[in-house]
Amino acid sequence: MTAVGEGSAPEDRSALVITLPMANPLLAAAAEINPALVRKGLPAHVSLLYPFLPAAELTADVDAEVRDLAASLPAVQTDLKDFVAAPRFVAVPVPALQPVADAFCARWPHIAPYGGRFGERPEPHVTLATGATDEEAELVRDRVRPLLPLRVAAWRVDLVVRTDGDWRLRLTAPFAASP
Repeated sequence: MTAVGEGSAPEDRSALVITLPMANPLLAAAAEINPALVRKGLPAHVSLLYPFLPAAELTADVDAEVRDLAASLPAVQTDLKDFVAAPRFVAVPVPALQPVADAFCARWPHIAPYGGRFGERPEPHVTLATGATDEEAELVRDRVRPLLPLRVAAWRVDLVVRTDGDWRLRLTAPFAASP
């Protein structure tokens, strides 16, 4: 497995994510306001299922299921253009990835995204800031707004595992060719 960076999640957790490196400048802009607002460990991404399975339950069969499901879905290109704001939270929604999120949630219906904290079907999003004061959240939006709209492409799903203080890439599962 390849290390992809520090994070603050519990050890032996896994996640299914879609990395969107084209959105990394949005995270950098948020970090200019306060680096503590931006979660460390992964590049800009949309979490499909977090937490996913405990690391001990990840098997070759699970890997194959992730790969097969991703391969059955088209790659997605979309524009990031709006904000989602809630207390202490700023994100950019990625509604074009809802069918992908729905497919992965349907395959593993016993796993609630974010442990159910945000309902059964949370909107796919790139988190820009967590733990922000109202003033910091407004500053993040002001700093990021000139960077939008931003064209991004989703080409794959990554299965990452948190071990030894880092998120480690377990597998990459490409989507089918673009429509």
